[in-house]
Amino acid sequence: MLSFLLWLVVLVLCWPLALLALVLYPLVWLVLLPFRLLGIGVEAVFDLLRSIVMLPARVLGGGPGR
Repeated sequence: MLSFLLWLVVLVLCWPLALLALVLYPLVWLVLLPFRLLGIGVEAVFDLLRSIVMLPARVLGGGPGR
């Protein structure tokens, strides 16, 4: 909601810039999408490595909630 209000302010102050932002936003989102997917994959790998490293402690009784 805040970003929409900011866009409305930019529309009133400088309408060509607001229209350019409106057109370029989906294109920028599409360009950044592979980086988001890469980030999700890297986070999953780090979670897997953390689980593998913490497995002996969990087997010996030091699991979460204790």
